[in-house]
Amino acid sequence: MKNSNDSTVIDVPPTAGSSKSKAAASVASRQVNAGRMKRGLGVFDFVLRLGALGAALAAAATMGTSDETLPFFTQFFQFEASYEDLPTFQFFLIAMGIIAGYMALSVPFSIVCIVRPAAVGIRLVLFILDTVALTFATSAAAAAAAMVYLAHSGNSNTNWLAICDQFEDFCQNISGAVVGSFVAVLLIMFLVLLSAFAIRNAH
Repeated sequence: MKNSNDSTVIDVPPTAGSSKSKAAASVASRQVNAGRMKRGLGVFDFVLRLGALGAALAAAATMGTSDETLPFFTQFFQFEASYEDLPTFQFFLIAMGIIAGYMALSVPFSIVCIVRPAAVGIRLVLFILDTVALTFATSAAAAAAAMVYLAHSGNSNTNWLAICDQFEDFCQNISGAVVGSFVAVLLIMFLVLLSAFAIRNAH
């Protein structure tokens, strides 16, 4: 005889409808997470662009004000050092100004990437222009760094005299400008990598 108190457990297999709903919920969750990640990349891109803008602008302003006149001069000569005396520094100033202008113009497009994280076309355009800006900024920063090294150390083989012992303020300004330019180069490099990563994970 069977005890009437015994209970029977019946396993009911999941229906097709419940499996589909779970799969749909999983897909929706992944899409939400992907959207949040893309939006986070957009915010990071925006912050990097503001940083690159500030660094390039500071480098250009510092180089543009790097004039120094020594307190002593003769009847025919006045000892003065200025960025205008060297075409390399003039190119540096123009390049950093262009980079700062480009970063300012690219900020609205970065905001669009935050609002519409799936906009791959805008991201691709920024990737191409950022690569050009990186090349331009690197060339200007490297050329100016070579001139700053000569100003500090000189070159006996070419009779290039070190001038930083006399023009200390001038050398501090141009050195600070070069440091700012390399900060801008580093930030733009991160922008290029970030854009490449965002494009790769667009789909």
